[in-house]
Amino acid sequence: MSEKKTTKRQPHGNGAAHGTDGKIAGQELWQAQFEAAPKRPGAVDRTISDHPLKPLYGPEDLAGVDYGRDLSFPGQYPYTRGIHATMYRSRLWTMRQFAGFGTAKQTNERFHFLLSQGQTGLSVAFDMPALMGYDSDHPRALGEVGKCGVAISTLQDMQDLFAGIDLGRISTSMTINCTAPIALAMYIATAEAQGVPAERLSGTLQADMLKEYIAQKEWIYPPEPSMRIITDMMAYCSKHVPKWNTISISGYHIREAGSTAVQELAFTLADGFAYVEAGIAAGLDVDDFAPRLSFFFNAHSDFFEEIAKYRAARRIWARHMRDRFKARNPRSWTLRFHTQTAGCSATAQQAENNIMRVAFQALSAVLGGTQSLHTNSLDEVLALPTEENAQLALRTQQIIAYETGVGNVIDPLGGSYYVEKLTSDMEAGAEDYFERIAELGGVVPAIHAGFFQKEIADASYRYQREIESGERIIVGVNDFVQEEAEQIALLKIDRAVELEQCARVKAFRETRDGDLTKAALARLAAAAETDENLMPHYLDCVKSKATLGEISEALVPVFGRYREAAVI
Repeated sequence: MSEKKTTKRQPHGNGAAHGTDGKIAGQELWQAQFEAAPKRPGAVDRTISDHPLKPLYGPEDLAGVDYGRDLSFPGQYPYTRGIHATMYRSRLWTMRQFAGFGTAKQTNERFHFLLSQGQTGLSVAFDMPALMGYDSDHPRALGEVGKCGVAISTLQDMQDLFAGIDLGRISTSMTINCTAPIALAMYIATAEAQGVPAERLSGTLQADMLKEYIAQKEWIYPPEPSMRIITDMMAYCSKHVPKWNTISISGYHIREAGSTAVQELAFTLADGFAYVEAGIAAGLDVDDFAPRLSFFFNAHSDFFEEIAKYRAARRIWARHMRDRFKARNPRSWTLRFHTQTAGCSATAQQAENNIMRVAFQALSAVLGGTQSLHTNSLDEVLALPTEENAQLALRTQQIIAYETGVGNVIDPLGGSYYVEKLTSDMEAGAEDYFERIAELGGVVPAIHAGFFQKEIADASYRYQREIESGERIIVGVNDFVQEEAEQIALLKIDRAVELEQCARVKAFRETRDGDLTKAALARLAAAAETDENLMPHYLDCVKSKATLGEISEALVPVFGRYREAAVI
């Protein structure tokens, strides 16, 4: 009987055969075929953020990656693959659609509608007067009341906003910054009126003033007193509102201002480190407040770059919190973040194309491991979303969650040559920025020097030039254009809304005890002259029926108004 001949199976992947020159078998043939082929129009060799790209990634790109050190398992340091062991296998991300327009009662109706359609958390958009510290009837609020968000000037407004919504059961995010402590005080007082104690409240306050000076430009006081207010909120909430995220450190607006993905990553985390330093300097234990810090990122259109950004963010934050700030609680090491699809990527031309943009951007956020998500409506580049378009945006998330299967496997792109290399490159780029910021003396001195503003302006200019030259194609804008503009039904805020809101604010003032209000405002101002925590005084003012504008203005004589220095 003859002996059976067997053939040994050749190894795959990293075990592929190499030549004497170190190249993998077939590499030279591929290289020749690639170089002989023409490049198609629209193909680029750099990401949206101007990061150079190779046409193909392979084992050599992961030469320096150590699985245990750089990746590990979900729910384990350094959390590159996700902050929870089971991720979406156990619980989906929070579907938190940003909503707010007109009066509190109108927005309350939208909240109830979205909740009835399957939304799992609330997110409040405030109008410009509220964001800037003005009451609806202030002369500077004229024409802006209820236009870009809901008009909130009084405690009654906040109570109307959440009428019929159990604040002990729902998680609420509030996108508000220089007037954040007032909004928080109104929210706590509204919950108390419902019979819900502060320790049961869960949600997030943006309260990220550093990014305001960097990008969004909504401020009242200079950076230094603004940081004092934030540390007061961190200290107060760690004791009295323990489930509340006191800051949502926001890269979203940095990206909307024109930054690259690496700048968004670096500047956002640098802001986060600055808040940690401020908390420690104020005498707080890092593990008392760091677990309640959260982040807010943009989901732009360069699909894989965005995924790498989120993965790199977790790894950087974990390492710095553990090794630099000596946090002992693993919850202080975990970066939790909300994502919103990129408003700056939406186009007025062929607006229905925004549906597809949003779907892909949202998918990148999910593949990147987000904890909550807002999907923009197709019409948000033109106006606040209609109810129909807000519903469609929510359905986009639900289809990703229940029909695509992407949540069934944790970090499904982990191990991809391209994604892992891009993650490491993003991390290295962020660390370079951290060194440059440190050389300027930290985040606040860098703000005063105009460093962030110039970096973002330069990146924005480069990107715009690429679009105008046709190097980078935007469908419907510089290619595949249509001559006839499409007609889309838009949500319009009538002038009557402003008149109604102003009348409500006036009536609110007329029914209060003016002396009680003035006394509370005086106590707030006096406390600001000391190192006393200001949050109890904000609550005192709100319960004494001081308005948002009055509370904001009470601290101007103490803290002053900020004026940004021109940088050329």
